[in-house]
Amino acid sequence: MNYHKNDSENGARSSRAEGVIAGRNAVTEALRSGRPIDTLYVARGSLEKGSLAALAAKARQAGANVKEADPKKLDALCGGAVHQGVVALAAAKEFATLDDIFRLAEERGEPPFLILADELADPHNLGAILRTAECAGAHGVVIPKRRSVGLTYTVGKASAGALEYVPVARVANLPSCMEELKRRGVWIFGADMDGAPWCEADFTGPMALVIGSEGFGMGRLVKEKCDFIISLPMKGKITSLNASVACGVLAYEAARQRAGIRAR
Repeated sequence: MNYHKNDSENGARSSRAEGVIAGRNAVTEALRSGRPIDTLYVARGSLEKGSLAALAAKARQAGANVKEADPKKLDALCGGAVHQGVVALAAAKEFATLDDIFRLAEERGEPPFLILADELADPHNLGAILRTAECAGAHGVVIPKRRSVGLTYTVGKASAGALEYVPVARVANLPSCMEELKRRGVWIFGADMDGAPWCEADFTGPMALVIGSEGFGMGRLVKEKCDFIISLPMKGKITSLNASVACGVLAYEAARQRAGIRAR
């Protein structure tokens, strides 16, 4: 990872290629310029008062996650650069809104097709899901703001370019978002091991597919908000698939049905 010196007096460094911005002045200027920030890390105990508290407030207002971290975490994030207790991870792309996703479906003349990723932590999984979403014709992906990987540069790389074409909305509360989707006529299908066979579901109308986290699946409230629970057959001794693999199978069943391709 290469870092370029910042000419400001604090000596902070940033790497635009990897999206790491270190130092108070560098982060302040990034926010002032409107550069989308995915996550702001600040030194533990510094959010109560002082300039870092004000900087964190600006970051939250701009839609960034704000997290406290110990010095070792901050050092690791910026490769030993002078960070003055603050490191930001820039987003690889600005987040969209639900309206943007519905607008894209309307422009294509198709019923909305969304993928909801419930607290995915692995950037490679989210990147792979974005790639599948783009290839299978989904109109957008929704992620929660908390306990989820954001649009980091690793996610963008793992998406193999799909991030440039798939709108991604980040919402404060996924169950509340699901309620809004229902009000807008969307049927919600959650992937879980105790559901009906995936091939019996009707994916031809407005739909959202919920993929749970890598270790725990869907959260309890998210699962309760689903209209249908669907499952893939598990014939081996392992009881779950990788999140992005399960998404791929289910998204392409939806793509098959929505394209009117008949199965033999």
